[in-house]
Amino acid sequence: RFYPYDALASKVLGFTGADNQGIIGLEVKYDKYLKGVDGKILTTTDARGIELDGVAEDRKEPVAGNTLKISLDYNMQKYAMQMAEKVRQEKQAEKTAILLMNPQNGEIYAMVNVPEFNLNRPFELNTEEESDENMTDEQKQDALNQMWRNGCINDTYEPGSTFKIITASAGLEEGVVRLTDQFQCPGYKMVEDRRIRCHKVGGHGTENFVQGIQNSCNPVFIELGLRIGVDRFCDYFHKFGLMNLTGVDIPGEAGTIMHKKENMGLVELATVSFGQSFQITPIQLITTASSIINGGRRITPHFAVSAESTDGMFYRKFSYPERSGVVSGSTSETMRYILEQVVAEGSGKRAKLPEYRIGGKTATSEKLPRSLKKYISSFLGFAPADDPQVIALITIDEPVGIYYGGTIAAPVIADIFSNILPYLDVERVDPADLE
Repeated sequence: RFYPYDALASKVLGFTGADNQGIIGLEVKYDKYLKGVDGKILTTTDARGIELDGVAEDRKEPVAGNTLKISLDYNMQKYAMQMAEKVRQEKQAEKTAILLMNPQNGEIYAMVNVPEFNLNRPFELNTEEESDENMTDEQKQDALNQMWRNGCINDTYEPGSTFKIITASAGLEEGVVRLTDQFQCPGYKMVEDRRIRCHKVGGHGTENFVQGIQNSCNPVFIELGLRIGVDRFCDYFHKFGLMNLTGVDIPGEAGTIMHKKENMGLVELATVSFGQSFQITPIQLITTASSIINGGRRITPHFAVSAESTDGMFYRKFSYPERSGVVSGSTSETMRYILEQVVAEGSGKRAKLPEYRIGGKTATSEKLPRSLKKYISSFLGFAPADDPQVIALITIDEPVGIYYGGTIAAPVIADIFSNILPYLDVERVDPADLE
């Protein structure tokens, strides 16, 4: 194999070993379509294995492997990779990941995990630290496995406030909240004997439900979680598909790490309701959010579109399961409206673009152990807000300095959208209509 784009989409495409067997990524998942059949030369020998003269040899010509057509878009992947690398260096972050997907059918346009590695030299470490000469074989293999890891699907994290999209949807579905409901935020909420803080120390005061989401106010979501209750909240985790794998077509997808229902008290319920004390993968979050904004259809995120032989004799179009009824059409419509307000005048306003309707949600989650004060900043956005054609998620792992998702993550998605929305022919709107 030769990979003409070196590090581009390295953790998605994967690579083959010396025997041309796929090792990671799409190379291993679709190995049976890609590998072809080796050619052979058959000769006749005597008992000692010496070829006999005058006996014609028989040749079996090699059969080329199939072409795998994937949804990954070179331009979108390249631009997302540049933006991920830029923000990683600016914020001196450990890692940055960006996902771009079609929320209507699950086709993945871009999946970036920087730092990436060179596919043509997959056994060379990409770290800037000391060379691998001082490592044992075991340490070197561990370092390579870490380098090859695709954080978007292999790693779980506490999503933080982007998960409030899911809590809000469950509350609307359950009928325990209306957009005009009034809430009080004094800067904290008491749950049993715990004082759980809002990110705004002085509190948001009186606010309605829409304002609570715009402000990303924890006490509003704690109240919502308590109204839904432990049993029903756990039911929604299953209904939304959060307890199953997404089925993305790359090996090694990690599952959700969640409290057992019997171990969930009101304090656990409160923290889960605003996206803490459990873990999911980025691909799980973006897939679940897609089902909430696309009318309630749980789609399967995927890369492979079709496989075809060079002679045209073999062709296979891949199809993926879909499940309807995740949320009602009216809940989906309401969530699109609310999330557009978050970008228009809430915590996501740095993702606003003058000629496009953008919806989204910011998040800043504290990593474990909390004492280290390390964060993951993220933003989940989609456009156009009334008929989503693309959904994006960025996670910035351990940024240095300012770490709020609304401040450092939202502008990256705005920049990406300003470039890819015209490329995808997404309809522009008159800025006056967005006021």
